[in-house]
Amino acid sequence: MSTPLHPRIAEVTERIRARSQNLRQAYLDTVAHWQRQGTQRGHMSCANLAHTFAASPADDKLAIKALRAPNIGIVTAYNDMLSAHQPYASYPDQIKAAARAAGGVAQVAGGVPAMCDGITQGNEGMELSLFSRDVIAMATAVALSHQTFDAAMCLGICDKIVPGLLIGALQFGHLPVVFVPAGPMRSGLPNDRKAKVRQEYAQGKVDRAALLAAESASYHSAGTCTFYGTANSNQMLMEIMGLQLPGSAFVPPDDPLRAALTDEATRRALAMSAQGAEPTVLAQIVDERAIVNGIVGLLATGGSTNHTLHLVAMARAAGLRIDWTDFAELSEVVPLMTRIYPNGTADVNHFHAAGGMGFLIRELLDAGLLHPDVATVAGPGLAHYTREPWLQDGRLAWRDAPAESGDLAVLRPAREPFSADGGLKLLQGNLGRSVIKVSAVKPEHRHVRAPAVVVDDPAELIAQFKAGQLERDFVAVLRHQGPQANGMPELHTLTPVLGVLQDRGFHVALVTDGRMSGASGKVPAAIHLSPEALAGGAIARLRSGDIIELDAHAGRLVVELSDDELAARPLETADLSAHQRGCGRELFATFRRQASRAEAGGSALFPEI
Repeated sequence: MSTPLHPRIAEVTERIRARSQNLRQAYLDTVAHWQRQGTQRGHMSCANLAHTFAASPADDKLAIKALRAPNIGIVTAYNDMLSAHQPYASYPDQIKAAARAAGGVAQVAGGVPAMCDGITQGNEGMELSLFSRDVIAMATAVALSHQTFDAAMCLGICDKIVPGLLIGALQFGHLPVVFVPAGPMRSGLPNDRKAKVRQEYAQGKVDRAALLAAESASYHSAGTCTFYGTANSNQMLMEIMGLQLPGSAFVPPDDPLRAALTDEATRRALAMSAQGAEPTVLAQIVDERAIVNGIVGLLATGGSTNHTLHLVAMARAAGLRIDWTDFAELSEVVPLMTRIYPNGTADVNHFHAAGGMGFLIRELLDAGLLHPDVATVAGPGLAHYTREPWLQDGRLAWRDAPAESGDLAVLRPAREPFSADGGLKLLQGNLGRSVIKVSAVKPEHRHVRAPAVVVDDPAELIAQFKAGQLERDFVAVLRHQGPQANGMPELHTLTPVLGVLQDRGFHVALVTDGRMSGASGKVPAAIHLSPEALAGGAIARLRSGDIIELDAHAGRLVVELSDDELAARPLETADLSAHQRGCGRELFATFRRQASRAEAGGSALFPEI
C-alpha cells in the first residue's frame, strides 16, 4: 500500500496548479496542436524532405523517405575542452547504431554551446555564463525547428546546459525527449583537501605550483567534477523528474554500464514516439508534480542554489509558475538526507556507491514526499526509479536499490536525516528577498549580526583581506553583481578568503545580488538578493558600518535602519562601463533587456522569483 502524500507536498502542488492554470492550458493547447499534425516530415514538400536526408546513409535515407521508422533528433553539448562533455564525442554514432538496431534512425539535429564556470570563474567570461543558458535554449529550439524528428535526445551535463536544453526542448513538448548523461569522473584528490590548499594559497602559505597540483589531482580525467555543484544537481534533477533513465546520473564515463544505458535511452526514445509502443511526450512528463519532485530532490540533497533560478525558468517554459515561497515551504518538511561536498567530505561517487538515487527516491516516496503517479521516460510511475541498473552477463538488467544505506555518513534514510529540514532557505526583510544554502553551513554560523563592509567588486574585498583590514566580525556586501549589472557571475573567488576569516574565529557572512551556486561553502551567504542594486534594490542604499543581521534560522535578512532612513538614502551607483567591453559584450545588451523584463514582471526565460 502506497504512503499517502504529505499534506505540504499536496498543498504546494495544488497552489502551483491553481496559479498556473491559464498559462499551463495555453501551453498544453499548443502541444496538442502540434500533436495533431503528426509526423512533420509527411507534410513537407519534396524539396524540403530531400534536404533532410541528403547526407544520410542509404538505408537511413529509405527509412526517412518512407516515413516507416521514427527519427530521433540528437541535440549535443559536446566539446573536447570540458571534461564533462568530452565523452559525448562518440555518442551520436552509438545512438545511430542503437536506433537502427531497434528499427529507427537518428540524426544530429544540432549543437549547443557549453561553457564551464570552473574555467571562467573570476574572469570576465563568467559574466556571460548565465546568459549562455538562454542561448542554449534558443540553440536547442533551432536544432529541433526543422520538424523532421519524432523524438529527441539531449546530451548535456553542466551548469546552464541542462536547464537550457530543457527550456528549449519544452518548446517542442509534443515530442518525446530523453536526457542522456555521461557521468562523473572517478574520485581524485578529495574535495575538502583541495579546498584546504585553496585557503592556504589565499593566505600565502603555498605557491601557485602547489595549488595547480592540487587542482589537477582533483580535476583529472573525463567526466563531471565530483563535488555536488550545479552539474551534479542537474543530473539528480533529470533523474528525479523522470527525464533520464533510473540510476544513470552517476555512472562514470568509462564504466561498461554507461554504454548500455545510452543504448537503452535510445530504445526508450523510440518506444515513446507516436509510432512506438508507449507514446509519451515531454509535456506529459514535465507537469506540476514533476516540478515539485525536482524541488524536493534539491532540498533533500542540499543541491545547487542556481536551481532557485533555473527551476523557476524551466517550470515557466512548461506553463507553470513557481517562486521562492514554494521552495521555502517545502524546505520546512523535506529532510536533508545527504552529505556530499561541499555539504560534507564525500563526493558523488561515494553517494552513488552508498545507494544513490534509487535509495534516495524510494525513501522519499515511502515518506510521502514525492508524487509517485508521474509519467517518466522509463514508463508510468516514479517507482521505476527505486531500481538501479547493472550488467548481468553483459546485458543491462534492473534490480531493487539497496534496502540500507551503504554509508550513513553520506546517505541516510528519511527517518534519520542529517537535518529535519531541507538544504535551502528563503531570507526576507527590508533588504528584499534572497536565498541561502544552509546544508554546508554549521548551525553556529547561521546567525551573523555585524557591521557591513560594502564593495562593488570582489577584488576590493580580496585587497582588504590581503592588507589585513578584515580581521574582525563583518558582513561583506557585494553589490552590482545582478543580471542587469554584469550578468550575475558566480563569486567563488571570495570563498577561500571568507573561509579563512571564519576559521580564525570571526563571525562573517556575505550578502550579494550575485550568485555562489552549488559549490556554496561553509560561510553563510545571502545570494540572488532581489531587487538587485541596478533595479533600485535596498542593497544599493547600504553603507559600510551599517549593522546587518543574517539569521538563517528565522529566515531574516535586515539592515538595522528605519524604513524612512533607508528610503531617504540615495542609491549608490557603480561604474559598469568595463562590463560592456570585449568578450562578446556587444551581445550583453540582449541579456540586460531580458533581465529588465524580469524585474518588471517576468519573461519566458527570466521569470519573476
